[in-house]
Amino acid sequence: MTAEKMAMAKALNSSLRKALESDPKVLVMGEDVGKLGGVFRITDGLQKDFGEERVIDTPLAESGIIGTAIGLALRGYRPIAEIQFDGFVFPGYDQIVTQLAKMHARSLGKVKLPVVVRIPFGGGIGAVEHHSESPEALFAHVAGLKIVAPGNPSDAYWMLQQAIECDDPVIFFEPKARYWDKGEVDAAGIPGPLHAAKVVRPGTDLTLVAYGPTVKTALAAAVAAEEDGVSLEVIDLRSVSPIDFDTLQRSVEKTGRLVVAHEAPVFFGAGAEVAARITERCFYHLQAPVLRVGGFHAPYPPARLEEEYLPGLDRVLDSVDRALAY
Repeated sequence: MTAEKMAMAKALNSSLRKALESDPKVLVMGEDVGKLGGVFRITDGLQKDFGEERVIDTPLAESGIIGTAIGLALRGYRPIAEIQFDGFVFPGYDQIVTQLAKMHARSLGKVKLPVVVRIPFGGGIGAVEHHSESPEALFAHVAGLKIVAPGNPSDAYWMLQQAIECDDPVIFFEPKARYWDKGEVDAAGIPGPLHAAKVVRPGTDLTLVAYGPTVKTALAAAVAAEEDGVSLEVIDLRSVSPIDFDTLQRSVEKTGRLVVAHEAPVFFGAGAEVAARITERCFYHLQAPVLRVGGFHAPYPPARLEEEYLPGLDRVLDSVDRALAY
């Protein structure tokens, strides 16, 4: 089978379809995932083909969705719960951090919780309040959860497959601003490890790390920097917990400089963990402090101001320039 060009939304739909076909214990559940096919049509057609008992429309109650998914997992199912938007996950947050994340450890590994919680996250679509949050650091701080975020259609397809097959709970953040971006998906290919970072553009002067929606911005920054004779190595982190520090270390030992970009607030964000760890590992290789660029420590703004809040091309390039100036 040859690779097919498709949007990330289609890749996620295909991945869910494959999981439902492959394992009768896989269930999809959430608000409007059935007849409507999801707000972003990620589950379009699945209820029609797999029935209301496997693609389940739930009440508008996030805590109930997560609690039900936990119960189903304890009975041997592999539920995939959809939270309609990032800012509405918090009614289910208690279930996730106090129950879902802990049962595996509390039972000394005897209890498996193969639950995937899909959350469209990030801004860039002009949405209203509670529809553009980036809460990944809140979940990454909780032991027992795995946190991933694909940055392109191929990773969306494969990483969702791998998350569903995982016996640990996985929070699967989907960059909603990239749902309609297209890329090659080879459904017959062999994916890399779920939690491995990827060098998506090699370079020599500075390492630029991003994940989810910011990967596209980082690649655009690398193209712009090249016009000024600067070679950026772009790494797609892919997994926020655990983090593949070995790949980052190899790159920084080569380039000597590191900038981390993400939409979430810089304050106590994933970039802070990357900066601290890489400073420990690469102190004698660094030629400049590790810099971070991201959202501000402020509530996400109204849609007309989100371009000022998000780390766009100019802000990323400004951080690159500051790192190179040392």
